[in-house]
Amino acid sequence: MQVMKAAAAFAVLAAAAVAPAAHAQTQTEHAHVEGTLLSVSADGTSEARPDLATINLGVTTEAQTAAAALADNARRMTALVAALRRAGVAERDIQTSNVSVYPQQQYVEGQQPRITGYQANNSVTAKVRNIDNTGRVIDAAVAAGGNAINGVSFSRADPDAQLDIARRGAIAEARRRAELYANALGMRVQRIVAVQEGGGYAPPMPVAVERFAMRDAAAASTPVSPGEIETRVSVSVTFELR
Repeated sequence: MQVMKAAAAFAVLAAAAVAPAAHAQTQTEHAHVEGTLLSVSADGTSEARPDLATINLGVTTEAQTAAAALADNARRMTALVAALRRAGVAERDIQTSNVSVYPQQQYVEGQQPRITGYQANNSVTAKVRNIDNTGRVIDAAVAAGGNAINGVSFSRADPDAQLDIARRGAIAEARRRAELYANALGMRVQRIVAVQEGGGYAPPMPVAVERFAMRDAAAASTPVSPGEIETRVSVSVTFELR
């Protein structure tokens, strides 16, 4: 029926028409309810431009020994972090995310693997609070010796503000649907009996970025488009109709 398509989920319980056991349970959960219960599930969304970019980048080096690979990696990583600082990334916004060194092996059928060298990896997560500088920060890191750019994600520094907008929208949508069902039933919405939030969701927006070559200093910075982030909240609201 058309009315079923109008809502994601709903339930109507007539307090006076249920069996004694169910009626007792309803009265326990919703004390002093005299009319009909209507449960509606609704979503609210909000969209906003992100104001925080998070970049994962680092240095990969190879050498004949683990010590040599780590030493070269440390030198280049120190230069990379210094370049991030000069590009405007605060020290508190730079965090090591991975440090590793492992052997590179050559496999020949019927023989034991042979170690041919070692690879060292060091990567950091950098938060760029002025997202318009994201491309310039990436370029600065590559120019300083970074050769592993593992991606960029965008988010909101204060996600609660967008969640609150989505919450208001979800409640307004639940109320609109409740009024629609009440009108179809020849009743009126008396009051809200219960509200339950199913959780808000504002995922970071990942953007794949691969950079392994140093750019010409005169070239434009790496183009990065932040777009908009959608924040979604689900609620379940129980109304009393009379």
